[in-house]
Amino acid sequence: MVHVYNCHPFASQQIVQVEQEPGLVCCGGGALFVVTTGGCKVEAFCLEKEGCPLICRFATMGTVRRIQYSTIGDYLVTIEEKNSATYLRVYTNWRYQAEEKARVGVRLLGHLLRGASVWGGVQMEIIEIPLSGHPVALACCSVKGDLLVACENTLVLFALRRQTQQNLPKENQQNLQSSWPNSEQSCSQSRGRTSCPNQDLSVLDFERSVILHLSKITPKQVALCGGYVAVQAELEVLVLKLEATTEPAAAEDPSDSSKSADYPEDQSDFLLVPKHQELLGDQAKDCDVPVNVEQTGLEDRRRYTLSYVLFRRFTPEFFQGCGVEEMQLHSLQLYPMFIGNQSASVDGPACMFCFFSLPTAGYLYSLRGGVELLSAYQYPEKVLQAVLTDHLLHVITNRNALQSFTVRCAAVAARVEDPYIDTTMKACPPCSLEVCALRMQLFIGLRSVCAYGCHVILLSTADTEAPEETERHTQRRSLTRRWTTPSPKEPTSVGHGWNLYVVDTVPPLTLYQEMVEYSQRYAENNPQGLSLRHLLGEAHLLLRSSLLQSSEQRQNADGARKMAAQTQREELEEAFRQNCAQLGDCFSRGSQKDCHLALPYYRMSSLSVTEVISRNRPLPGSPHTYGPGFLFYLKHFLLEETDQILSQEDADEVARIFGQSEPSMLVSVCASPCMMNVDAAAALQILRCWEDTAGVSVPLTITMAAMMLRLGDLAQYTELMERHAEMLLVYGFIEEPRLLLHGGGGGKHAQVCPTALARQLADSQPGLLVAAMVALHENNKVQLEQADHVYKELGCENSLQVDFWEAMLMASSQDAVIQELLFRLGSVYIDRLTPGAASTKHKSLKSADDLISSCSHYGALYPWLTFLNPVQTSSYQHWEALHKLQSLLCGPSLPVGAVAPLLESLSEETLWGFSLHLLCATRRGHYGSSIEQLLDRCPQAIIAYANHQLQDKHMALWWQKLLPELCSRTRAAADNSILLGALKETLVVVAMQTSPAEFLELIPDDGTASFFLPHLLTCSQRHLLA
Repeated sequence: MVHVYNCHPFASQQIVQVEQEPGLVCCGGGALFVVTTGGCKVEAFCLEKEGCPLICRFATMGTVRRIQYSTIGDYLVTIEEKNSATYLRVYTNWRYQAEEKARVGVRLLGHLLRGASVWGGVQMEIIEIPLSGHPVALACCSVKGDLLVACENTLVLFALRRQTQQNLPKENQQNLQSSWPNSEQSCSQSRGRTSCPNQDLSVLDFERSVILHLSKITPKQVALCGGYVAVQAELEVLVLKLEATTEPAAAEDPSDSSKSADYPEDQSDFLLVPKHQELLGDQAKDCDVPVNVEQTGLEDRRRYTLSYVLFRRFTPEFFQGCGVEEMQLHSLQLYPMFIGNQSASVDGPACMFCFFSLPTAGYLYSLRGGVELLSAYQYPEKVLQAVLTDHLLHVITNRNALQSFTVRCAAVAARVEDPYIDTTMKACPPCSLEVCALRMQLFIGLRSVCAYGCHVILLSTADTEAPEETERHTQRRSLTRRWTTPSPKEPTSVGHGWNLYVVDTVPPLTLYQEMVEYSQRYAENNPQGLSLRHLLGEAHLLLRSSLLQSSEQRQNADGARKMAAQTQREELEEAFRQNCAQLGDCFSRGSQKDCHLALPYYRMSSLSVTEVISRNRPLPGSPHTYGPGFLFYLKHFLLEETDQILSQEDADEVARIFGQSEPSMLVSVCASPCMMNVDAAAALQILRCWEDTAGVSVPLTITMAAMMLRLGDLAQYTELMERHAEMLLVYGFIEEPRLLLHGGGGGKHAQVCPTALARQLADSQPGLLVAAMVALHENNKVQLEQADHVYKELGCENSLQVDFWEAMLMASSQDAVIQELLFRLGSVYIDRLTPGAASTKHKSLKSADDLISSCSHYGALYPWLTFLNPVQTSSYQHWEALHKLQSLLCGPSLPVGAVAPLLESLSEETLWGFSLHLLCATRRGHYGSSIEQLLDRCPQAIIAYANHQLQDKHMALWWQKLLPELCSRTRAAADNSILLGALKETLVVVAMQTSPAEFLELIPDDGTASFFLPHLLTCSQRHLLA
């Protein structure tokens, strides 16, 4: 479907003063080129100046049949005919023919002569390009300046080369450098994609790079751009991609070139009608058009690989009054689009489009990032020719009308440029948005159309034959014979005249404003209609295309032009924001299907929430309520963490909106940090109404308690909080974390802060706060660092924060979190045991015994520690910290190496300090030194230590280390009853673990036999029984 809008795409027109009847017309580089009837003279007119003054005119060497201009290189290429022979010629430095008497150099391709041809900077040069076949079509690459020539069954690609001054004779280099005239202005028309020849001090030349052999398609028109090659036959279009590689080309399959249909030998009596086909992407290689690549480059050692991109074949048919013979393709065009700060010489175009047309319909394809049909244009009249531009598609019809259609190139480019499009952040009308036709402009005798920038050039020639006669003559033609391309009609000697028009399109901003005014009619009649949304979408794409174009212009401009481009861009951006606001209004009141689009469009409009609310406020007495898109926008705004805080008036209105439209969201709305200024009493009344309707829920109760707290009613607050058990309250905080915390929406490192409710819980219910924070962490609602910041904000970094870590250690199953918590808790306990540590009145929520019984990371205290721990005479905090640290060291999880350096701050002079160091040494396996230190400091604990530590693989230390140490120390202090008792206990263990012979070996030579004999007897009896 094609929408029709009565908008004016054209601003003004002027007639180019041409002395002779024009035959062919092309444009580019700020110039209009006119080939006069007879085809032996070319006139160039300046499109950038008022009245299109003549730049220069020059004679050609033959009758021009085709002409093309290349922006890159600023050259003209023609197919000429002379004496029944066809020639391909390139005209460079044509701008120097302003005097018409300037010298002209003629040379062959690849030949740079010492004479006049080296003076390319001061004279026009004609390059003769020899071909083996007759050229029928040609195209220039707007990105690289390469040349593609189509012969009957081949395509020849010529790569543009610049012969620098190093390649020229030395005696001419100095003259070459000084001879370039000031032609920056003429070369600036290349849109910044190549530098001017006089800056490079180079002479243009071409190199035949590759030849493509086509066996089953006869080219009528070709296009070349950025490595893409498009070939158009009568009813077929084939798009290929040529890529240069340094790898050697694989051997070609000889069968490809010989593929042909098994047709009867005599086909003269048959009309073969191929079936309709559309093959996109990788499927295009299945078409029956084989293409062989012949490498011909001499200097270029690269190899070219070929891939199929698109194949489209149409079936001739009667359609909309168009006969079979008239059903032929025309207006083939490859159109590149750049985004952002792209450079054509470095990056290549981000988007590539292919357009071609039948008399009844046009087709626009996107080729990069997946081939797809963007738009199919159904023409109201038969179209003779079409041309694609950044903003519009211009066509001329058989009824002498110039009409413009919108295009979808900007929708594709926007999605390539910005990955956030089609998310909740940004939006853009879809590429599949139906196109629209703008107002027609009528002329007389239109024959051709071309475009450059904002200029559309039309050639009109009045026919001597009436249109009615032409139509009748067409209908009388036989439809059974083979269809062929009609040859160009020779100019008649008698005519009514001609005109060459330059029609200027209106600036995009002006067309946008007219579209906005036009949309007001739809807004008044049906503000939720699809036509209004479609027209605003068209205006949006128009502005997007202009913004892409302005980025390129600003990048290539300098001085005053850059300032003007900057001003123009600011105006476009302001209009873009207004358009986004209008689209947001459409989707905010629209259907449930597309209501989510209100959010990104309002975001792109830069409107504040207050402004959005005012735009969506229903009029008094209006039956309309708030639309689903507006509610969707408000919900996302309130759910996201932003710095914008609503005023009390706006916050109260938001609470009323959700109370009326979506009361189930009231808890989330009231918990949003944006609603800090809401009237607590009014919000409480709305919440109570919802509770009466929906019943009691834990999050709703907590929200009401928070509002009571803001009102200062602690009694009601306490009553509400006591409605539910503590565990249920924790589940309520999991469901709505923002009742406790604000912030954190930006990820792991986003800052969070406690709410007033969290501060109240820290004072009155610290256990509930800790349990809630642990639950939020375990449910990925808050990170460990964020929780630390919360406790710091609460002033509980050395009290509740430690309780939180201990509770986290009990709940967490993440190894990285566990190791971090173990180190933090060990550090805290050591700090509390350090002399001079500040005491705190806070009593831990969990005692050491609680942690030992409920947390596997806290181990039961070793029995021998009871001999080293002091009687509870110091402070309770000191005693708790010591037991918790000892319990961690007795547990399985704490890595001793992590806390051992921190223990250096604790002295070993006290027994409790010694116990910590002894625990570390034991955990490290230093049993020998530990036994010695324990015998020195606390011998009464040695047996308990040995019974606990010297087991299994360490059992041998009883007689290898402990027994010799006790024997030597008892001998030195025979009256030491502690050592003597320890020795007897040790001998009992040794007698149970060794044989009599081994026991005899362990008895010291100077020992008293009567002391050891009872133990030897026990060992012997045990051995006999065994």
